[in-house]
Amino acid sequence: MTALNERLVWRYATKAYDPTKSVPAETLDAILEAVRLAPTSSGLQPFELLVVTNPEIRARIREVSWDQAQVTDCSHLLVFAAWDDITPERVNMMFDLTNEVRGLKNEGWEAYRQKLLGIVAERGTEANFQAAARQTYIGLGAALIAAAFEEVDTTPMEGFDPNAVDEILGLKARHLRSVVMLPLGYRAAERDWLVNLKKVRRPREQFVSYVK
Repeated sequence: MTALNERLVWRYATKAYDPTKSVPAETLDAILEAVRLAPTSSGLQPFELLVVTNPEIRARIREVSWDQAQVTDCSHLLVFAAWDDITPERVNMMFDLTNEVRGLKNEGWEAYRQKLLGIVAERGTEANFQAAARQTYIGLGAALIAAAFEEVDTTPMEGFDPNAVDEILGLKARHLRSVVMLPLGYRAAERDWLVNLKKVRRPREQFVSYVK
């Protein structure tokens, strides 16, 4: 088993965090950078990441998150917020950034820009949000793996009221909508009923198929 897979066996959806332990800044930065570097469709990065440390705000979020203690007891709360629409301005922003960073303007790339602008215009606002929301899970996966590599505990969460979280964080004004949250921190093993239970996954022969 590779070292990375050993860390993935080690990780689990942590149920109890030690609120006295904080993730070091350099470790947090490594996890955030993994999310920033995660692949996304057409390279659009159609979501943003909020790192919530304010205790009062986290207490309000906990109230609309089924009273899950991980929200307030973790070291840092990550909120993945997708674009509420994939607008022409946002598409052009990312294509222009690509041209700037690479220092060139490619004819095929520009043709693809126009094709993508047509696709998102035809798809419409809600379908564009749903497409953006799905991309957040690629970033979430990167965060989970990076955190495991850094031996930081995590709890991926969909159990919250997105509209309420959007209101608390002022996301509507930023044309964002919350999709999934990820507490980061260190487990309180003595209070966590799940910590010593074996990881359960289907056997590979029931999970992986080879198409030859």
